[in-house]
Amino acid sequence: MKIFYFASLILFFSCSKSTEENCFINRRDQVFESYKEQRPYTVKQIIDEKPDYLQITNLKKYRSFKEDSTVSHSNISSEESENIFKRQDKEFKTFRDKFSDQFLYYSQQQVGNALYALGRNRMGFWLLKIENNIPKAYFIGLSFSHYYINEILEIPIIKDGFFQFEGSLVKIIKVAGLPGYDDYSAMEDGKLFKINLKDLMKDSDNDGYNDIFEKSFGLNPENKDTDGDGINDFDDMNPMFRSERNKFTQLYELLLPKYGMVDMKKLHYTFQIYKSDCDYFHQINSNLRVLFIPEEKNNQTYYTRITDVTEEDISKIQTNDQDSNIFYIYESGSSFTNDYAAEYVDGKWILKNIGGIVI
Repeated sequence: MKIFYFASLILFFSCSKSTEENCFINRRDQVFESYKEQRPYTVKQIIDEKPDYLQITNLKKYRSFKEDSTVSHSNISSEESENIFKRQDKEFKTFRDKFSDQFLYYSQQQVGNALYALGRNRMGFWLLKIENNIPKAYFIGLSFSHYYINEILEIPIIKDGFFQFEGSLVKIIKVAGLPGYDDYSAMEDGKLFKINLKDLMKDSDNDGYNDIFEKSFGLNPENKDTDGDGINDFDDMNPMFRSERNKFTQLYELLLPKYGMVDMKKLHYTFQIYKSDCDYFHQINSNLRVLFIPEEKNNQTYYTRITDVTEEDISKIQTNDQDSNIFYIYESGSSFTNDYAAEYVDGKWILKNIGGIVI
């Protein structure tokens, strides 16, 4: 019995130490990692590491990356941007009615009773389908760090049981003078990409997310309830980890984005993604869908390792040597940082903005 108790104490303290290391820091310079530019993949690397389900063939006649991106990625005014969204509302009204603002939409096609379209959001590319008034989205799993899909497609996207689209192999380049802004550079044009619809739509656990999505973001494609909390992944706002209630999860919850009156529970394909190993952060009770990426690259999925899918970061919690009741926590995005002092008083956190930068 004493041996068991001693072993339990060792386990307890080792777990506590791990949580301490993963969630707390004691210096400001430990808050965020400095940016390290990754060496772009070569064409050979992209081809060698492409998903098994993807077929790539070379086209003799094609719309080049330069021709397509001149229209879709040139600098546009706010008025032109508004016109794009008005055109989306008109041309893709059926999809916007079913999926709301979760995607930008491209190239739709009717096949029998099903209506298909290509969609894109912060997470990547999707095939969208509406059949019998039921909307479904299938994640493609192709990183926009490597693959560019033409926004003007001159071929049917559904043909002979395949989802197909034209595009290029690309690399992402940093734009000087515009922090947080990336642009594309084509390495090889004229590609036809094809994915068998059966492979794309496979949902082994029938939870509503295709296997490619779950494998890309670290969910379990063989278990519809990845974290075992009794909530189907498709309906779980925090599907990777069980939610808990403690003061530090509450602190993280205060820093989550706010979307006003929008019912985020209805937006099954919109996630806020964070890179964090902190258990307290993982255990949040969230009003918006969240996913987490491990901090160590070796623990990340292939997709999240090569694709920047985070919009903002929330730091570990900095302790205060002078006052154990006061903590510091920081959030950052591509063009801002916010610094907070946090004090836990009478069961509630009081946050005070003590600094930050807007670029």
